[in-house]
Amino acid sequence: MSDIQEKIKTEIEAAREACATDGSNSDTCASAWDAVEELQAEASHQREKKEEKSSFDQYCDDNPEADECRVYDN
Repeated sequence: MSDIQEKIKTEIEAAREACATDGSNSDTCASAWDAVEELQAEASHQREKKEEKSSFDQYCDDNPEADECRVYDN
């Protein structure tokens, strides 16, 4: 996750530089901030994905001895 955070920081710096160079109303500035938003959305999606557990997984976490939760090695 820290890799994407580093990319976000890099893109923020690039966006600020683009806006300072070309002006805050330029297409370059807008596209640079769009790139930042895309990375932030991906980071959020990755956090949500990690936190999600199915009801079955939660049940097995709470009841590891249940027949449904047993795992057999072949």
